[in-house]
Amino acid sequence: MKRLFSVFVALAMVTQLTASTIKTDPKPSLKERVITLSKEIEPKVVNWRHWVHENAELSNREFKTAAYVAAHLKSLGFEVQENVAKTGVVGILKGGKPGPVVGLRADMDGLPVKERADIPWASKQIGEYNGEEVPVMHACGHDTHVAILMGVAEVLNSVKDDLRGTVKFIFQPAEEGAPPGEEGGAELMVKEGVIEGMDAIFGLHINSKTEAGKVRYRPAGIMAAVNSFNIKIKGVQTHGSTPWTGVDPIVTAAQIINNAQTVVSRGLPLTKAAAVLSFGKIEGGVRNNIIPEEVNMIGTIRTLDAGMRETLFERFHTIVKNTGESNGAEAILTINRGYPITYNNPDLTAMMASTFTEVAGTENVESSMDAITGAEDFSFFQEKIPGLYFFIGGMRKGQDPKTSAPHHTPDFYVDDSGLLTGIKLMSRMVVDYGEKRK
Repeated sequence: MKRLFSVFVALAMVTQLTASTIKTDPKPSLKERVITLSKEIEPKVVNWRHWVHENAELSNREFKTAAYVAAHLKSLGFEVQENVAKTGVVGILKGGKPGPVVGLRADMDGLPVKERADIPWASKQIGEYNGEEVPVMHACGHDTHVAILMGVAEVLNSVKDDLRGTVKFIFQPAEEGAPPGEEGGAELMVKEGVIEGMDAIFGLHINSKTEAGKVRYRPAGIMAAVNSFNIKIKGVQTHGSTPWTGVDPIVTAAQIINNAQTVVSRGLPLTKAAAVLSFGKIEGGVRNNIIPEEVNMIGTIRTLDAGMRETLFERFHTIVKNTGESNGAEAILTINRGYPITYNNPDLTAMMASTFTEVAGTENVESSMDAITGAEDFSFFQEKIPGLYFFIGGMRKGQDPKTSAPHHTPDFYVDDSGLLTGIKLMSRMVVDYGEKRK
């Protein structure tokens, strides 16, 4: 009897120990699971990145890339929309729990640049740009964006039963700008209703001069609005030996260029936000001894504040018109529609701040980076719904940023080691946003 009692006591202790073990070893949380899955899928993402890089395509011509992406999304069982905004692809994943509709965006297009990077998966593709045959490469890292989002799609699909809300995976063409005479990019996606019913959208960009594992972002304006401009100066043609018998548009052009420098330096509150006005091309004249009838100039305007942009436009028009008239010429300024300011919704940015530090580590996150005067058409999404755009590092750890080639150049290169941070962050953005909005 005593022996039987001892057996019961022993069994009770084992049962208690087992129960205790179960309590101290709970099922991993959804946040932990997506991080683990991100690490597991990294080798596949690297392979996808190499394929997309090797098969670079120009804006609105991303046919192979779109087919590659669509095939992957279909293999996951997603609802897939193709030929969106020309060559875009949208995949829809519905979570098992009610929640918000979140967009994740990756741009797909390459650039007319000949690659010099010594890598086995370098691009040897040829495309057509402005009627000419040109080499094509991913000289801005969009290949990594595509591969990262393909990976995020697979990660979130693996946990869809526990996921809150709906995720729209937006693979966007023509971020670098549609060919002349064509529409494209984020602006066309908005027109076609891609973001209708969406609560928020997230986007990232890899950077060749930021170390892999690092993350940079800021609330409010993070990238500039961009507008191109044309100036046509009409003078009176005459012999170069008798300039007083005509009206010189070349001298007028020189004065407009000089006077325009005061638009930013003397007309805008630069302690509030940066602005840039740059001339890129001057064209006029055919011979050394003829003062031409006409000169044409083109350039770019970059602004980080909507009010300052309107002030710049107004002052620039005044200076161009009045400088022309003071020389007896007619000077006509046309400012072309461009991209709006890439504006990170402050409330959304604050809401997701903990996601950056939890995923990348506080020491690797810069939450108040300087604004960039480059532009991004992700801004068209942000005009309509709250959006958050951030940068991840793509430079090898320990490399000097001065030795890393900038974007849009033949030697541009970002390392595969930068991909994992993007997979983890984009996956967690969806999970964390859903939990905070439930």
